[in-house]
Amino acid sequence: MKKNIALLAGGYSGEYEISIKSSIQIAEDLDKDKYNVYRIILTRNSWYYEQGNDRIEVDKNDFSLTLKGEKIRFDAAYITIHGTPGEDGLLQGYLDMLNVPYTTCSALVSALTFDKSVCNAVVRSFKEVNVARNVLTCSNNPLTESEILANVSLPVFVKPSAGGSSIGMSKVSESQDLMPAIEKAFGVWNKVLIEEFIEGREFSCGVMTIENKVTALPVTEIVSMTEFFDYDAKYNGKSKELTPAPISTDLTKRIQHLTEYIYTNLHCSGVCRVDFIYNEKQDKLFFLEINTTPGQSAQSIVPQQVRVMGKDTKWLYNTILEQIDLK
Repeated sequence: MKKNIALLAGGYSGEYEISIKSSIQIAEDLDKDKYNVYRIILTRNSWYYEQGNDRIEVDKNDFSLTLKGEKIRFDAAYITIHGTPGEDGLLQGYLDMLNVPYTTCSALVSALTFDKSVCNAVVRSFKEVNVARNVLTCSNNPLTESEILANVSLPVFVKPSAGGSSIGMSKVSESQDLMPAIEKAFGVWNKVLIEEFIEGREFSCGVMTIENKVTALPVTEIVSMTEFFDYDAKYNGKSKELTPAPISTDLTKRIQHLTEYIYTNLHCSGVCRVDFIYNEKQDKLFFLEINTTPGQSAQSIVPQQVRVMGKDTKWLYNTILEQIDLK
């Protein structure tokens, strides 16, 4: 009997449209012989399934749909929501209470990795990983400029501690620009991370479990046409993504090893993507962040890496779903 899969998309953040694009690709590629796929759109006001011109609301009491008088219960959820509530653990906690398995990290791991300041603190404790110096400031008790610059040196990146797609992020080279950049970031989140700039090349590496083994995907180099890999660079064509990255075999293996190491030690699951900066003078890789629900449209980085492996997105999405224990 075919399994009923809730493909959850949308969400409450500025990454809504990116999530919708990912979900269209996933819905197209999931095995129709194995799964009945219901694409559920989440907004702050409504969780709904579209059937023709009708929108059918999800019953949040038991996470079900009623279609033509038949109650549809879900065997699993495929989460492709970037930002809240699909990347920060909220949705995972809800599904845990209803005993519905899902394709991403657990509620705890999702919450930990979503908050950059918390995640950096945890990853900094790992023996093999370098993390740039940083300081956290909160809107209800903000640090002064002098307090910040006593802990980090310019230039710095100023970014909301939670959120994605570089929304609200700024690069600051002059002290007079620091506090306006922090105010901009406070417009996205009430905690802001100020992180020292590391000069170097940026790399991104996907990782997932394949045949019960944590496996890093081919490495991508990100070459931004803007000052850093911001929203325009990510989604409006102002960057080059080179897969496989034009680097030595040794550096490729180092990036892949660290990616698997971080994924394993953070107790991640599903497909994730880890970003690094490589400083050639120091010959060091610095951890930037881990994305636990990376973009899944055909143009996204992880699908690019999968194609370099000789696979396609059908293989990717079905493999992700097969990793979980369906009811």
